[in-house]
Amino acid sequence: MTHHGYMIKGKEHTLVLAATLMSATGENMTSLSAVDKTRYTALTDELPCLVSQALLKCSSLPTLPAVALKILEIARTQDATLHDYAQAIEYDPALTARLIAVANSAQFIRSSQQPVDTSFEATQRLGLDATLATVLSFSLLRHVQGNKTQVRIWQRTITSAIVASRLAHQLCPEHRGSAFTAALLQDIGILALQAAYPQKVEKLYANSELPHQQIARAERQQFGCDHTLVGAWLAAKWGMPTSLVDAIYQSHDGFLTDQLETLCVRLSGPIADAWLSEEPVSAFATLLRKLSVMESAPLLTLDNLLHRLQEDLAIAAETLQLAQPIDMDSHALLIEAQQLLFQHTLTLSARLDEQTQRLESLHHHYATLEKQSRLDPLTQLANRAWLEEQLRERFVFCQENNRTMSVVFIDLDHFKTLNDRYGHRIGDQVLEHFGHTLASLIRTGDLAGRYGGEEFLIILPDETAHSAKLFSQRITQHLQEHPMTNVDQQPIYVSASIGVACLCDGDFGNERELIDAADQSMYFIKRSGRGGIATYGGE
Repeated sequence: MTHHGYMIKGKEHTLVLAATLMSATGENMTSLSAVDKTRYTALTDELPCLVSQALLKCSSLPTLPAVALKILEIARTQDATLHDYAQAIEYDPALTARLIAVANSAQFIRSSQQPVDTSFEATQRLGLDATLATVLSFSLLRHVQGNKTQVRIWQRTITSAIVASRLAHQLCPEHRGSAFTAALLQDIGILALQAAYPQKVEKLYANSELPHQQIARAERQQFGCDHTLVGAWLAAKWGMPTSLVDAIYQSHDGFLTDQLETLCVRLSGPIADAWLSEEPVSAFATLLRKLSVMESAPLLTLDNLLHRLQEDLAIAAETLQLAQPIDMDSHALLIEAQQLLFQHTLTLSARLDEQTQRLESLHHHYATLEKQSRLDPLTQLANRAWLEEQLRERFVFCQENNRTMSVVFIDLDHFKTLNDRYGHRIGDQVLEHFGHTLASLIRTGDLAGRYGGEEFLIILPDETAHSAKLFSQRITQHLQEHPMTNVDQQPIYVSASIGVACLCDGDFGNERELIDAADQSMYFIKRSGRGGIATYGGE
């Protein structure tokens, strides 16, 4: 059967990481350095209380064999030599054989070199980083059995490690081994959670196609943390260097980082996910879109990386005695992904244009509704609510900035009689035409509105009572010269009673008092025979 790009050859050949690793009896935390102890304590404190208790009580957590722990202890020694590494490895014949096999593999041996025969020669050829990575990978894979979930974890783990190594070879060759190791261990926390919470985790990981980021999100919802924190804690418990612990903890963070080694690790998982996806073309199209916004993306030659990945997976399978991965045309895969990305871009562009048009239409509609909410529907002047709001704001502004303004209050004379004689339709025509008259007479910055019925109010910023009266005279003159409507071809003229009040002509406490002053002046004209102008204070 096949699964995610690998061929599974029965249970005895299942590719997995599992919690049934060789136990390092009595892990000795006293071997940690002061810095490593501090980091381990900090991670323990950061874990949710119930999770840390469950992990500490769990007797089946993933562990490293004694030789691997010894190698890690040597790695923390500043004056360690290759001989120290080789001597420690020789205590494990199976590990020694595997290290020699890796050193003699096509990935490390050159055509002019002779095969190595000892662990010291193998360590010399591999270098310290690659030796450490080989020890860890072999230690985690040596006595494994597992279920479908563990198969998927193993596939992602080894693919991520190889991807991180290849990326580091392009971007930061000096960190190739450490990038491999961090990527190899980035999901070790899943195994710890499986050991501590077997039933909960079985349900959590039941969907084998769940994207990795969604797995982490589900873990946070279930446990209050995800497997990166658990994995970092476990690595610290093993006594791994703080730099490696932090790399595991940050392995699933975003791509924005200045550290190239960190970038290699963080990219390795998403690239592995795309490679192992049931729909790799679509997965790589999505990944390419994310990479397109990265400044470092031009440095990454994915075509070559994926081509080498196919070869490296085959070498890893042979070296670690694993089943061979299924062949995949990486070049064709990338071309299809780029074409799909282009199609997606065109589709998104079309959708964006459509949404932009809809948004503009909505904005226009909203602006229209907002404007209508401020206007009197008959006269198309400001309605009373908008008049009062604007007058209140301008009143405060004038007080704070030592400015002035005037208001003009207008009442059309004998309007009830006109309605009774000609009907409301004619009355509405008069109001509508008078509204047009005011709109044509005011200047920019003035505000005219219908205050109610046949009453109108005009706000004149920076105008005195005298200039406001001159403006009012233009209104009365216009009414005398222009009929507001016609009935049976007979012109209908109207007059108006107008009151003017200026802010500087009284001790007004608020805008309401200013309106009342203009209103009182208007009623003075009403009582005096109508058809005139009066100013507050008698100007």
